Amino acid sequence: MVSPPLEEAAASSAPLRVEPALRPLMGSQGRSGSPGNRGPRESEGGEARVARGKRGKRKGKAGTGHGGRGSGAEGKPGLQPARKTAGPGAEAGPGQEGEEGAGVEEGPRSSGKRDEGSAGPGKEEERRLGAERREDGSLERARERGCQAWGGIPGTRTAMAAAGDEEATAAAAEPSCRPAAGPAFWRLPEELLLLICSYLDMRALGRLAQVCRWLRRFTSCDLLWRRIARASLNSGFTRLGTDLMASIPVKDRVKVSQNWRLGRCREGILLKWRCRQMPWMQLEDASLYISQANFILAYQFRPDGASLNRRPFRVFAGHDEDVCHFVLANSHIISAGGDGKIGVHKLHSTFTVKYSAHEQEVNCVDCKGGIIVSGSRDKTAKVWPLASGRLGQCLHTIQTEDRVWSIAISPLLSSFVTGTACCGHFSPLRIWDLNSGQLITHLGSDFPPGAGVLDVMYESPSTLLSCGYDTYVRYWDLRTSTRKCVMEWEEPHDSTLYCLQTDGNHLLATGSSYYGVVRLWDRRQRACLNAFPLTSTPLSSPVYCLRLTTRHLYAALSYNLHILDFENP
Repeated sequence: MVSPPLEEAAASSAPLRVEPALRPLMGSQGRSGSPGNRGPRESEGGEARVARGKRGKRKGKAGTGHGGRGSGAEGKPGLQPARKTAGPGAEAGPGQEGEEGAGVEEGPRSSGKRDEGSAGPGKEEERRLGAERREDGSLERARERGCQAWGGIPGTRTAMAAAGDEEATAAAAEPSCRPAAGPAFWRLPEELLLLICSYLDMRALGRLAQVCRWLRRFTSCDLLWRRIARASLNSGFTRLGTDLMASIPVKDRVKVSQNWRLGRCREGILLKWRCRQMPWMQLEDASLYISQANFILAYQFRPDGASLNRRPFRVFAGHDEDVCHFVLANSHIISAGGDGKIGVHKLHSTFTVKYSAHEQEVNCVDCKGGIIVSGSRDKTAKVWPLASGRLGQCLHTIQTEDRVWSIAISPLLSSFVTGTACCGHFSPLRIWDLNSGQLITHLGSDFPPGAGVLDVMYESPSTLLSCGYDTYVRYWDLRTSTRKCVMEWEEPHDSTLYCLQTDGNHLLATGSSYYGVVRLWDRRQRACLNAFPLTSTPLSSPVYCLRLTTRHLYAALSYNLHILDFENP
């Protein structure tokens, strides 16, 4: 028995039951396939096509269909537009508006659209859920990035999605803690990181600080730089490890110390005088005290430390001749003058006392622990009390048998050392008992005649430095030997060394007698590190006094007060 044609069966059946559309075969999308491969349902009668058009309209209203012109999704404004389908069969013909009757189309074009629009509700649901998952995942990742950038402050999805430009701002902001992601090195405990980084040198720490902001802050820790600073020049640490400049970060001091080592500095002149002087100076906090003729002037430093206020804020007078030397101690200025007198001035008042101390000019003076010692051209050294009721009462008079050029009290307040002109048959360096005035010992045995000691200073209770006419700087250690120095440095041009200054650790600065030459020495080496001539031939002058900080060096010459700025070379 022969079956009737499919068209007659469709026309004779009433009512018509519409089955869900089958999944189209490969090559049946739109017009891409041949008419013979489109399936039996693509040649159905007009009633079947009308029914499918109505069903497509219902799906278009539900928002899940991708049907053609009969879906109703394109003809109504405000609804989500239909997705574009692959193949030319998805294009709508001119003049069609997507109404209910417009779902009837002829030929293969309507057939292709119906097949794609009715590809199955299960697959469309999967697509919708997959899109929502992707959207949720992207928002969660954006929120996590925002939380890490802002130090863990969570934000809502709406805020993160609406303000996309906040991510750039959050990336520029520095995190408050170490990064959560990265090498395992970052996740080590901080104590272990400090131990590891403590073995790095200065260059390695500098490179590590360039990795990220967190490591830059971590490598700025003072604990990592203390070991490097103690091995550097003029970093504010003494030989015993005492930090003299605790208010300044150690890393910054190490940076400036490299300028001291390499000799990078900017030279300037702070003060000028009209006539030739033999100035002496002292530093205290933000003030500079300098002698000019028979006055002592006090100047205030500006905040940069490289310039002075032009007008002095205090002037101390009282001597009839030039001030040869002075020190600051116990809120007092103790000055020695060419008139043979010692002056005592209070720093913060107008109280001034002067008394006759020696028969000739007083070349040097020192004061510690309420005791004043003075040395004079009259070949004597004397001990005086600083107590207000006993000023001018001499405790001891010591016959040195030679002119005294320099003097210094031991930090233990048990003895003092004198440096003389070396015109006799004894050492120019001798140590005296402060309480009894008796000779304890003399230093060295091979001084040539005329090797006078122009400057001497204690660095610790058992070590001291000296310099003078014999062009040598000598380092003495009383614990090893008093007959021979443990280290010496020779001035390369055989010039007299008028003064010296040390940072208490490795740096040594000396002032020469010709051309105002200031030399820097590394005490771990024999050779001079750097030399700075401060005057030219017509104005050749000795360097009478040197003072230094971790950033600047000040040198007093006959006509000018010079500064070497190592912080801003």
